[in-house]
Amino acid sequence: MANQKSALNRIRSSETKRLRNRYQLKTCRTFVKKLKGATDQQEAEVLFKKISSMLDKLAKRNIIHKNKAANSKSTLARLVNSPA
Repeated sequence: MANQKSALNRIRSSETKRLRNRYQLKTCRTFVKKLKGATDQQEAEVLFKKISSMLDKLAKRNIIHKNKAANSKSTLARLVNSPA
């Protein structure tokens, strides 16, 4: 266990950040599932806009890699824009 005050502080702050990052990632995944299950085109477009914003924020904060965000947005855009 750490002895320095700064190390103890760092442990606490990193745990808080880890939980926040996990929550944000899980929320995004939940919205992706909602989008994949959406039947209404209008609803899908609204969800896609929200999800793409979430993915950009996650990439900006280094929670996910920027290429993963781009690939996910591309895949979801194809899903939303498909005629079926």
